[in-house]
Amino acid sequence: MKIQRFAGVTAVIAAGALALTACSSSSDDEGSTSTDGETTASGPSTGIVSVNGNEPQNPLVPANTNEVGGGLLLDLTFSGLQYYDAEGGAHLEVAESIESDDAQNWTIKIKDGWTFSDGTPVTASSFVDAWNWGALLSNATLSSYFFESIEGFSYEEESELKGQGLEVVDDSTFTVKLKAPEADFPLRLGYSAYFPLPESFYDDPDAFGEAPIGNGPYLLDTWTHDAEAKLVPNPDYSGDRTPQNGGVDVKFYQTQDAAYNDLLAGQLDVITAVPDSAFATYQDELGDRAVNQPSAVFQSFTIPETVPHFEGEEGKLRRQAISHAVNREEITDVIFDGTRTPASDFTSPVIDGWSDSIPGSDVLEFDEQKAKDLWAQADEMSPYEGTFTLAYNADGGHQAWVDATTNSIKNVLGIEAEGKPYPAFAEFRQDITDRKMDGAFRTGWQADYPALNNFLAPLYKTGAGSNDGDYSSEEFDGLIDQGAAADSVEDANKFFQQAQEVLFEDLPAIPTWYSNVTGGSAETVENVEFGWNSVPLLYEVTKN
Repeated sequence: MKIQRFAGVTAVIAAGALALTACSSSSDDEGSTSTDGETTASGPSTGIVSVNGNEPQNPLVPANTNEVGGGLLLDLTFSGLQYYDAEGGAHLEVAESIESDDAQNWTIKIKDGWTFSDGTPVTASSFVDAWNWGALLSNATLSSYFFESIEGFSYEEESELKGQGLEVVDDSTFTVKLKAPEADFPLRLGYSAYFPLPESFYDDPDAFGEAPIGNGPYLLDTWTHDAEAKLVPNPDYSGDRTPQNGGVDVKFYQTQDAAYNDLLAGQLDVITAVPDSAFATYQDELGDRAVNQPSAVFQSFTIPETVPHFEGEEGKLRRQAISHAVNREEITDVIFDGTRTPASDFTSPVIDGWSDSIPGSDVLEFDEQKAKDLWAQADEMSPYEGTFTLAYNADGGHQAWVDATTNSIKNVLGIEAEGKPYPAFAEFRQDITDRKMDGAFRTGWQADYPALNNFLAPLYKTGAGSNDGDYSSEEFDGLIDQGAAADSVEDANKFFQQAQEVLFEDLPAIPTWYSNVTGGSAETVENVEFGWNSVPLLYEVTKN
């Protein structure tokens, strides 16, 4: 994985400095028009590209969206200071430059000419006000954690970043003061939590979330809940992600099998993940249109301490026993047909700094005897009663691996274990957010930006927005803070690896495997490319 590195404490990002790989077609590539009204191959196509998706959990407000259904729509309708290319390289988009002499005090200049789809200009205040709103305790946004490192943020009282960590210098310039130096701060600024918002947002945030006004390559035309979202190209878009098609239809499916059948029938153009029922056949069925490549996606399941018998030392022993009872090698071979790789840490092999030899990672090895011994030690504290359940969303194609996992646990530990399906992803996530889970539940992470810490702090740091199991460890938090304050990404990664040693001891989530992106496309489209985080670059897809 190629990521930007910063030498010493001086970091300067100017336009084009992070262009590590080839980016999409320039916005000034207009192409030519044929006599039948279609554009030729030298310019954008006019066909509308269809892709599968999920009904978002919440209205489309950037700071309150932390799941893939809403994230897909936000990334198409908004532009941030940076964007990420297929390889995970960061490119300036709205930003003209992001500069610092000490990695703590940053000056950000934005380009002239950017507007929201309502015609109002994108200014420095568009970012400062949006970040300040996203950090406010009273708004309880799911991504408030991403503003934690900015001066003025608080979990105890109403945060006020504006006037402390954020200052508007002029319409095109603002400054950011962090609580401590963070070498990788610019790298995260392509994530949706940092998107700008127009002034009209603050009049009625709920109404805005149903019909967002963005500044990205597409506009949200219609959103029919639980059915589809239709997007059209934004004629005023000023960046490099210029749409090469006539729009994108995101269709919400109840099952991946239904989406794949539509793909084979030519009723769907791009599928982001094929169902497990097709793993053995899809590459033959799709040929060179099949995709099977590594991506920054980590899979696990979480057992909160609130679940009976999983609190304290007893819970730690039971988590370790369950981890040893899961035969990851067999499941990835039989269920996933080689499209998954057993996990050996809490991050992803495509991220710079990844290691497969972190002390304590042997807890991920299948070991029936050790699993039984650990479970017996826990039973001496309090005999286990009841059925172990593992909740999952049925519309995501998870039943086969959940059944295999619970069967493995059942056979090794001699307890009752079974899956607990939810019909839809949004309902599943809502119960997690509302802390209604009474057993284990599927968790996973699709990276927001290409860095080790993005797999760690948002999921396991005390109070973090995606800490679904409410894990808290002073030792882990301290190592994360030390890594964040390191002078370079390389030095930071050493602390992040140490932090994982704590995770292997406590197992706030039980790592299962890394996901390849296993997608594909129909014969109806061309130029389909999947990115480092498993998401297709839909603005590149052409369809006539």
